[in-house]
Amino acid sequence: MSRKDEVREFLISRRAHVTPEQAGLPDFGGERRVPGLRREEVATLAGLSIDYYTQLERGKIRGASDSVLNAIARALQLNDVERAHLFDLARTPIARGRRQARPAVRSSVQRVLDNLAVPAVVFNPQQDLIAANLMGRALFAPHFEAERPNLARFIFLDPRARNYYVNWLLARGMTAAMLRLESGRNPLNNDLTALIGELSTLSPQFRTDWAEQDVHEHRTGQKVYRHPEVGELEVTFDVFELPGEPGLSICTYSVEEGSPSADKFALLASWAATQPGPRVLRGATKADQEPRA
Repeated sequence: MSRKDEVREFLISRRAHVTPEQAGLPDFGGERRVPGLRREEVATLAGLSIDYYTQLERGKIRGASDSVLNAIARALQLNDVERAHLFDLARTPIARGRRQARPAVRSSVQRVLDNLAVPAVVFNPQQDLIAANLMGRALFAPHFEAERPNLARFIFLDPRARNYYVNWLLARGMTAAMLRLESGRNPLNNDLTALIGELSTLSPQFRTDWAEQDVHEHRTGQKVYRHPEVGELEVTFDVFELPGEPGLSICTYSVEEGSPSADKFALLASWAATQPGPRVLRGATKADQEPRA
């Protein structure tokens, strides 16, 4: 999909979610040809001419001022993440540095992971699992069976995902929404583009979720996993960006003390200690890749 098409589909989908009543507009009855708001209603709410808003919705959004974008965001009642996505779509893509052939983390980051008492993983914008501590590998054991572990690929293409993710429908929707947010931030990420193309080709579920045009940013929340060894785990996740590592984030998973999930975490730790396998994915850190003096 071209950038213009992305803008058009996103704006159409967002105005379809806002009713005249929610926007404070009078409803004169009668059948409406479109769900939600009409173009002219959005233009009125944003203080724009219908011709100008129509051009913007058709994808000609490059060069739109921040005040115009903010006015559209208010008219469509966008949340903070959706507003940021709109601004990303309006910006000219910036070429990124050459991608790493084999993503990795610094040795110091791996030491931090290994010293955490809770499961932790490092992931990139396309949701590759770049590194993990022992508990992190144990928690996501089915994912790590792949040569290049990837959360999105597991969720949409691995049949075990329906059982592992207790709320698989939510996991699907949030994953597609996170990928869409990242594609807006960096449309020149070839790995992300390739992943989206692969999922679109192989997964009808992904095509359905992608068509929703939702965007989402994972920061903190609760999830329930059905681990094949210890059963259901209700965890709280927290995401932290890695300073000096653009695009990489650490996600930790914790449980409430004294809860049934805490007991299962103890079982998971015991099981993890018996499992073979490196703590660093594919046996590499940035220190291993850098030439020595």
